[in-house]
Amino acid sequence: MKKVIHYLVSAVLAAFGLLTLFLSTSVIFDLFGIRAKEGNYVLFVVWSNFISSFLYLIAVYGLLASKNWTYKTLGLSAAVLTATFIGFLFYIQSGGIHEAKTVGAMVFRIALTLTFALFAYFTINKRK
Repeated sequence: MKKVIHYLVSAVLAAFGLLTLFLSTSVIFDLFGIRAKEGNYVLFVVWSNFISSFLYLIAVYGLLASKNWTYKTLGLSAAVLTATFIGFLFYIQSGGIHEAKTVGAMVFRIALTLTFALFAYFTINKRK
């Protein structure tokens, strides 16, 4: 049963990483008309999501191969996202144009990333 949960979490992280990669790349490079659909996106937030997408995919390998560094990779992603979120809050306070949904999306992404990091820590590092 533990293996099933491990593979399920890996699959969810892979899907989340691939979706993040697709969406951030589409906004950065204006693919498929997604940039127009995003409205008032903030480019540095999109770039941090782009960076995190690669960290997620690296972490998927780490989860599947039970590598000790997996939680650190996800922690790095959470740190990047948190620093970006703090910068984003300053951006909002200075009157920057943005979509209100971005605040909730950033909080969700940080919380989910931390959840994945904790899962990796407790299933890989505590087991060894």
